[in-house]
Amino acid sequence: RKFGQLGWNVVYSFNNSDFEVSENLLSIYLDEYDETPWEALKYLIAAVNYGGHVTDDFDRRVLMTYIYDYFHEDVLGDPFHKLSILPTYYIPKDGPLRTYKEYLSMLPNMDNPEAFGQHPNADISSQKDETTLLFDTLLSLGSQAAASGAQTNEAKVLELASNVLRQIPNLLDYAQTAKYIRDDPSPLNVVLLQEIERYNDLLNLIQRSLLDLEKGIKGLVVMSSDLEETFICILDAQVPPLWRKAYPSMKPLAAWVRDLVLRIDQLGKWSSTAHPPTIFWLSGFTFPTAFLTAVLQASARQNNVSVDSLSWEFSVLTIDDSNVTGPPKDGVLIKGMFLEGAGWDKKNACLVEAEPMQLQTVFPSIHFKPVENKKSKTKGIFVCPVYNYPNRSGTSDRPSYVVSVDLKSGAMPSDHWVKRGVAILLSQAT
Repeated sequence: RKFGQLGWNVVYSFNNSDFEVSENLLSIYLDEYDETPWEALKYLIAAVNYGGHVTDDFDRRVLMTYIYDYFHEDVLGDPFHKLSILPTYYIPKDGPLRTYKEYLSMLPNMDNPEAFGQHPNADISSQKDETTLLFDTLLSLGSQAAASGAQTNEAKVLELASNVLRQIPNLLDYAQTAKYIRDDPSPLNVVLLQEIERYNDLLNLIQRSLLDLEKGIKGLVVMSSDLEETFICILDAQVPPLWRKAYPSMKPLAAWVRDLVLRIDQLGKWSSTAHPPTIFWLSGFTFPTAFLTAVLQASARQNNVSVDSLSWEFSVLTIDDSNVTGPPKDGVLIKGMFLEGAGWDKKNACLVEAEPMQLQTVFPSIHFKPVENKKSKTKGIFVCPVYNYPNRSGTSDRPSYVVSVDLKSGAMPSDHWVKRGVAILLSQAT
């Protein structure tokens, strides 16, 4: 939990009672049985005791990976069995209590990320999160009163609101787009119309709330609770909660507005030409899962098969997007993703260790190809979750998880990347 998103997706309430129960189970099963029942221990400790807290499927995978690493016959049979890649962490030789105390006194006071199978970058990530939390707390405690001679808060908000109004694009032409594509009611065109409708609602909301805020600051209308909240958010350069309901994002206001312009631009080009883009920017959709479902439906109609029999086959491109000449015959090309917790070997198309200080890296475009009755491959494959944004657990009304992508695990086994907390993000926090 110390290492944040590179560890668990959700923070769980593991406590001393869980540890004590697991300790008692381990003691009983080791003392009472001639042959250690490893499978029973794994189930009781990982699936029942600790697993009873876990609500996220990928967190459960992390838990089971650790338990399978530490609960097996070699732990008792091998002398000085290593518990991590660091030489400091191993199971000491059997002896009196004094020898165990001496070994424990040799352990470092601060836990290294490598002790838990994570990359040294995990330390940077946890320190970054702690610093962000500290400054957010300080800002929330600070006075909103303007310094003497400085620009008033009202003037700042009016200026920022005016800048946002100038930057946001015009509404997309829903009626004209519907007219263009009325002869082709394909699933992708249905998604296009739905996205245009949602973004137009968002643009109308932004314009209305900013104009009402301007009137409220000038005393022409009463400042409601929503307007007051919008005022505080814009003053702190944050996105008002009303605007965030359209799609999940952790970006500050300026980056969020730039991102919104790019989203509208993708839909605007698509709607004006009535031709889908060659490479789709998946993060540009308010509901990426709806878009992916539409791709499966289009493939099912094209090949006259049941949509339930289709699943995804993934091919990571080894060429730059600029060298892509056209869309694939089946499926879609997806761009604009970020790999967290690992690096990517573009030549060999496999996972590698992340560079020092590199928490996230731009990921190449992926060909999402629908295939029928796909046979699952596990050897040399890491099932990588894809999330909307860095908050992997999402919110109560909008999960962050989108889909799982099969990636080649490279020189390391898939369990190595599970401990690293490797995932693909559709958008960053900045």
